[in-house]
Amino acid sequence: MSEATLIDVLPAHRFDQQKLADWLKGRLPDVEQGLQIKQFQGGQSNPTFLLQIGEKRYVLRKKPPGKLLPSAHMVEREYQVINALDGTGVPVPKARLLCEDPEIIGTNFYIMDHVEGRVHTQPLLTDVDPAQRTPIYRSMIETMAKLHNANWKAIGLEGYGKPEGYVQRQIKRWSGQFEASRTGDMPAMDALMAWLPANAPSEDFTTIAHGDFRIGNLILHPSEPRVVAILDWELATLGHPLSDLAYCCLPYHLPAGVNGVKGMQGADLKGLQIPEEQQLLDWYCEFTGRDSIPDWNFFLAFSLFRLAAILQGVYHRALQGNASNADALEVGQRAGLLAQRGWEIAQGNQES
Repeated sequence: MSEATLIDVLPAHRFDQQKLADWLKGRLPDVEQGLQIKQFQGGQSNPTFLLQIGEKRYVLRKKPPGKLLPSAHMVEREYQVINALDGTGVPVPKARLLCEDPEIIGTNFYIMDHVEGRVHTQPLLTDVDPAQRTPIYRSMIETMAKLHNANWKAIGLEGYGKPEGYVQRQIKRWSGQFEASRTGDMPAMDALMAWLPANAPSEDFTTIAHGDFRIGNLILHPSEPRVVAILDWELATLGHPLSDLAYCCLPYHLPAGVNGVKGMQGADLKGLQIPEEQQLLDWYCEFTGRDSIPDWNFFLAFSLFRLAAILQGVYHRALQGNASNADALEVGQRAGLLAQRGWEIAQGNQES
């Protein structure tokens, strides 16, 4: 998919557009010329909308309606981090406005510039010129390294998260989120929730961690094989950089051709001109100055556990009719597959 799909605003996500237009007057230029709103299809969590105001396009992200899990859907934190990263060399959209008054459109929201470019949700990049695929992957890892190399203290993010103990806190958080949205038995998830805290690496590193760093959350230049913006900062915090790297590499450990998991296992990577996982790790070391990638199996299992918990939340919201993607029910049911794969890797089995 080279362009994000725009749809009419879903019934569950409708809000008073005139009230929004009134609030925007005096805050953004040319609002009196009229405001047109479409919704982006996809994105399982925070509903996202395209605002057309005159010749200018903006993107609005808001919390979903309904009862929300604690600490989830923090659009205020998304705004804070992309605003702080402006001017650092990390490619982010320009943050414009944050509204913390739920009376305007029903929830808090923020507005940023729309970035022109391509969005490709499938890691095999089958709709991309094959000659661009390896350069795109290299640009993705270089972009991640820029984020992890950013001086979070110097840009005012000291309070953005706790600088120690990220992994253990994440295990606790996502175990809690999973239990809050559990819909049945999932033995592999129970096993991971016991194994991960007992096997977390003792050595800690702290960077800005995106939390959902993958090909589908990047905007590529309209024609060149390079990243021009990182999107979807909802899960960002101060954390361990290898959690981002492992999460980004999950497609190498999940089956190709299964809806909802975006895997590459079993695909002809060489023929498709997609680099092997080890090449990504080598690039990451090159761009960050690291000598090695320790505890790789742990971080892969940890990332699969997190993603399983996230998809369980998607499934739970879909059962309540509160998810923003039409595929949410099917996608959410993949949580068990991810947990099983994570448990296999935790036990040292790298093959499916």
